[in-house]
Amino acid sequence: VQLQASGGGLVQPGGSRRLSCATSRMIFSVFMGVTMGWYRQAPGKQREFVASITPSGATNYLDSVKGRFTVSRDNSRKTVYLRMNSLQPEDTAVYYCNQLSGGNPVWDWGQGTLVTVSS
Repeated sequence: VQLQASGGGLVQPGGSRRLSCATSRMIFSVFMGVTMGWYRQAPGKQREFVASITPSGATNYLDSVKGRFTVSRDNSRKTVYLRMNSLQPEDTAVYYCNQLSGGNPVWDWGQGTLVTVSS
């Protein structure tokens, strides 16, 4: 299963963006029971964890995005979202989504979506 992230683009500093992660190939009953996560990889850096959301809606965030990013899920659409506010240039990265198990990504990385924060 490869999960497709979308919604990236060019954003001015201080702006907002909402990313989506479609899980169309995941069976509904499976999606309902798994933790989903967002990662990002900035140019020249390793991929890092950004946020996660459990089946019950409990969330976890990278310290540097707390209070600015919000992860959510729509189980009826089998979709996970990442709402990003107050974006800064250091948020520039390719963003990916994945299913998590034991805190680790499960599937091969799909095509991410590039978010560029620049004036």
